[in-house]
Amino acid sequence: MMEMEKTYNPAAIEEKIYDRWLQKKYFHAEVDRSKKPFTIVMPPPNITGQLHMGHALDNTMQDILIRCKRMQGYEALWQPGTDHASIATEVKIINKMKEEGISKEELGREGFLEKAWEWKEEYGGRIIKQLKKLGSSADWDRERFTMDEGCSKAVEEVFCKLHEKGYIYKGSRIINWCPVCKTSISDAEVEHVEQVGHFWHIKYPVAGEPGRFIEIATTRPETLLGDTAVAVHPEDERYMDLIGKKVILPLVGREIPVVGDLHADKDKGTGAVKITPAHDPNDFEVGKRHNLPEINVMNDDGTINKLGGKYAGLDRYEARKQIVADLDAQGYLCGIEDITHAVGTHDRCKTTVEPMIKPQWFVAMEEMAKPAINAIKTGELKFVPESYSKTYLHWLENIRDWCISRQLWWGHRIPAYYCDECGEIVVSKGMPSVCPKCGCTHFTQDPDTLDTWFSSALWPFSTLGWPEKTEELDYFYPTDVLVTGYDIIFFWVIRMVFSGYEQTGKAPFHTVLIHGLVRDSQGRKMSKSLGNGIDPLEVIDKYGADALRLTLITGNAPGNDMRFYWERVESSRNFANKVWNASRFMLMNFEQAAEKGISIDGVSLADLTQADKWILSKMNRLTKDVTENIDKYELGIAVSKIYDFIWEEFCDWYIEMVKPRLYNDEDKTKAAALWTLKTVLINALKLLHPYMPFITEEIFCNVQNEEESIMISKWPEYKDEWNFEEDEKAVELIKEAVRGIRNTRTGMNVPPSRKAKVFVVSESEEVRNIFENSKAFFATLGYASEVAVQSDKTGIAEDAVSVLIHQAALYMPFADLVDIDKEIERLTKEEDKMNKEIKRAQGMLSNPKFVDKAPADKVQAEKDKLEKYTQMLAQIQERLAALK
Repeated sequence: MMEMEKTYNPAAIEEKIYDRWLQKKYFHAEVDRSKKPFTIVMPPPNITGQLHMGHALDNTMQDILIRCKRMQGYEALWQPGTDHASIATEVKIINKMKEEGISKEELGREGFLEKAWEWKEEYGGRIIKQLKKLGSSADWDRERFTMDEGCSKAVEEVFCKLHEKGYIYKGSRIINWCPVCKTSISDAEVEHVEQVGHFWHIKYPVAGEPGRFIEIATTRPETLLGDTAVAVHPEDERYMDLIGKKVILPLVGREIPVVGDLHADKDKGTGAVKITPAHDPNDFEVGKRHNLPEINVMNDDGTINKLGGKYAGLDRYEARKQIVADLDAQGYLCGIEDITHAVGTHDRCKTTVEPMIKPQWFVAMEEMAKPAINAIKTGELKFVPESYSKTYLHWLENIRDWCISRQLWWGHRIPAYYCDECGEIVVSKGMPSVCPKCGCTHFTQDPDTLDTWFSSALWPFSTLGWPEKTEELDYFYPTDVLVTGYDIIFFWVIRMVFSGYEQTGKAPFHTVLIHGLVRDSQGRKMSKSLGNGIDPLEVIDKYGADALRLTLITGNAPGNDMRFYWERVESSRNFANKVWNASRFMLMNFEQAAEKGISIDGVSLADLTQADKWILSKMNRLTKDVTENIDKYELGIAVSKIYDFIWEEFCDWYIEMVKPRLYNDEDKTKAAALWTLKTVLINALKLLHPYMPFITEEIFCNVQNEEESIMISKWPEYKDEWNFEEDEKAVELIKEAVRGIRNTRTGMNVPPSRKAKVFVVSESEEVRNIFENSKAFFATLGYASEVAVQSDKTGIAEDAVSVLIHQAALYMPFADLVDIDKEIERLTKEEDKMNKEIKRAQGMLSNPKFVDKAPADKVQAEKDKLEKYTQMLAQIQERLAALK
């Protein structure tokens, strides 16, 4: 045993402890067939990233699970790494270059990629360093990057295999286009935001029938330039005669057909809808059914292209204004209706997304979705909380083909090559040597890169060496649990599941543990625009990583958002201090005992007192409960139980119970008390370790010499022989008696320093024995000068104050609690003071000048005082009467 500092200073120990863990390679996992594996893959943070509260929560939860499993004897691998985050990183690099006066186009692809790799080297490891400060025990020896050689090989393999199967294809489809980032984005990256907008009602003249019109309503008048039809319901009597005829497109003058299609709802609006196949996903489908032309009227930057006639070159919103003005001027605008509607925006840059028809690469999803859907239905995959499986299923059952090409340079370049001679597309790993169609040997690679999520979908197996058949893959895969926020179920979780089944035949994990967001104290999402974000590193610098971790997990339930309060961090810091002080108390007593030759070596369960057995039994049940809670991913419930046990049962009760024994050298149970203190403290530290790794390690290494680190010590296990139910009941009865005495004394304003004789009266011999055996610590805790245990009220004064508990009554002589003469003297002075205050208040309130002229609140305040003093006087006089 070593000496501990007087006060706990996290800043002085955390870095030192973490470095020691790294040197000892405690985080490193190896293939060990004698052990059962347990694997978690870290959701790879972006290389653009800075640690935020979401990362802190996510990684703390993973660390708790991995530390617990490591102590339980599993070969526990927490696989870390970072994501290249194509679009987010490219935007950051472009912005940095802008400040330097360089454009992406000037540099060219190769020059730009050099800059991107420089960025990765400079910023890529920043968030990893921050995760280490949090105490994350990931296997950093195995750290991966989504664009490292192995992951790139896996991406190429999957692309080629899926293309060969016909699951990857190139085609012109409606995609989500971001005019600011100038790239396609997937459905999952589109955030639907409520916005105020309008329905513009426009009439389309029927060709050859002067005076007849069809009225439509649109939220995007600028897309009218690309209309190629008007659709009506085939059974709508108002328009049946028009199906097959033509209408004239306002402002453009082009004739377009009226088609009968079920997409038109005869009970909604006018029952007629404009069809713009190149700018709306539903219209695109209608266009395919009716063989309609697709006219794209927009440039990549959101301006109107040359097909837009006089509006060419205008930004889409400026074009909208002019088109509406022209429709009005030419008599085509019937009205404008104010609406609020959900508008698709790019989740990265918040720009309104433009649906556009473009040639892109897609993954056909129908077949690949089936095993991922089946996994939930068979229970092979489960969500915690279970309700999120509905979100997962709803998305998969309605999934559309996944657009995987991005018009970016940073990322995995698509392994597709175009023959320079005949344009034939060849998909291959590396540049093809000869065109299978024309024999040409010159090719140009597709300029696009793959969606970030294409590579991160392979993360659980690509990080373990797939497509090679590695030992790690065989041993650690499938992984066990994925810990992630509910906001990336669609982006990432679903894609990992269908990719896992497609490439390995197995689900990549059996459980998805979903957590909520960390919000500010007012319940708002933390964001730059609100300026309410809290930097986890600031919290760590001020209070230590353990305090932050405990705060994030306390009260946290899977799937639920939580609020961050600084007061809770202080409370977590106070808990750390409590544990520290309790440990120092134990150490100090061990040192003193050692000086007197007292050893705990020969202590057996038979030597323990009732109090020792009580705390040991409580500890035993806590071990069972906490282990079950962690196994069920109830991390917040588990830590609350540990917290309550350490603070209340161990520190506030047991330590106070054993003090009389520790301070008495003649007490023969002193060694048993010391053995119990050490045994319970070490077990409690082990249960607390996954939550607060640093302080538990520091204390553990100070209070015992048997093991070198708590990290690799054995997780506590429930023992039948430590189950002492009767002793628990007995001590709980003593606690009930102590609480009753303390509450009564508090109600009578009796200071703890004033001792009183306590009579314990019970007809039950069993109850009397309990109090006889516990007299020493019961007297200390109950502020008793003496404890008398008897079967009746013999010798107890009539005025004794009573406290009733189960099967017993406690009595304290009134004179022991209160010095009657001094109390009468004190209360008489109080009576005199109250009479003076009442007289003063009555005088004020009977003075018309005060009542009429003083502000109403001052008058009311005096009335309130008079009422309060009158009540207090009555209570004082009643108490005086009782004392006299």
